[in-house]
Amino acid sequence: MITAIGGLTLTVDIPLIRLADGGAWTIMLLRTGTTFVAAMVIWSLWRALSRNAPPLIPGWSGLIVAICYGMTGITFVTAVYHTSTADLVFILAFNTVFAGLLSWIFLRERPRLATIAAMAIMILGVLVIVGGSVGTGKLFGDFMALCSAFFIAVAITISRASGKDMGFTSLVGVLLPMALAAFMVSGEGFHVNAPWWIIFNGAVIMPISFFCLAAGPKYISGPEVAMFYLLETVLAPVWVWMIFAETPTRNSLIGGAILIVTLVAHSLWQLHDGRKRQGDFAVHHPV
Repeated sequence: MITAIGGLTLTVDIPLIRLADGGAWTIMLLRTGTTFVAAMVIWSLWRALSRNAPPLIPGWSGLIVAICYGMTGITFVTAVYHTSTADLVFILAFNTVFAGLLSWIFLRERPRLATIAAMAIMILGVLVIVGGSVGTGKLFGDFMALCSAFFIAVAITISRASGKDMGFTSLVGVLLPMALAAFMVSGEGFHVNAPWWIIFNGAVIMPISFFCLAAGPKYISGPEVAMFYLLETVLAPVWVWMIFAETPTRNSLIGGAILIVTLVAHSLWQLHDGRKRQGDFAVHHPV
């Protein structure tokens, strides 16, 4: 339930960034600044009312996760301004491939043949999207989206390996993009036409979505978390199309369809396989 709330909330992130209508660095500063203030207020109240408040940064693993989420904040906002919404969210879905490869390399979790096949198909989907961006000026934005997917995968992998509560760690990570944005804005000036959209995004949408999604890997399986991340992939282009009449390109739709169908099919297969294994274990090892 908590991960579903996070996934649904995150779907309005990109539309709110677009509605604010400002410079990239100004938007990044407002988005991260309000997110950090909201997170600190929530954490302080939690700590004052309960002794069970999670740490902001749980050890060295938490610090690395915070840095990864910080890098995601930089590359994500940059991608919003340099590629289409459809390209961005479709490529972000590629984080599951990165997560699988990282788990294979560092956690010694060798993927099964079906997972390797799904990874290969998803790589094909991303190549279709990126191929359609060549010569259109969106290639840099697609690369930034790919970097965002990678940093998210690193953060999820480390969170799973540590088993620690990283709910607030992702919110503390906004300090990195906030510092960079403040430096850039001091030089080029403050540019935003509708600041309340991005303030609402940073103060409400980001704390809810980041906390719920970052806490997800502690309570549910990887395939289930991936399914809820997929909500943004499906719904964000719909909201942008309804508000801004931005229509995805043919390559974007084809590549996105390949990614979504593959991810859904593989996640359902993993859930079915996991339940089957649990059933077999219960049969052969009765209480």
